[in-house]
Amino acid sequence: MATLTIRLPDDKHSRLKVLAQHKHVSLNKLIEELSTQALAEFDSEVRFRALAASGDTAEGLKILDRLDEHFSRG
Repeated sequence: MATLTIRLPDDKHSRLKVLAQHKHVSLNKLIEELSTQALAEFDSEVRFRALAASGDTAEGLKILDRLDEHFSRG
């Protein structure tokens, strides 16, 4: 496992600590969860763009439908 040191403005650090407390997780776990979410979004975009470039419109529309379902659930 790697260690990462980041510099954040004090106010952002404080807000992230409050968010972590609200979610009942450590600040480390919160950053891990946020980075996992960012990577999943990036992977989805890359996959979508690859499918779009291949000309598979039906598969691209299926992915968009799944995203709509996911985000409409709240």
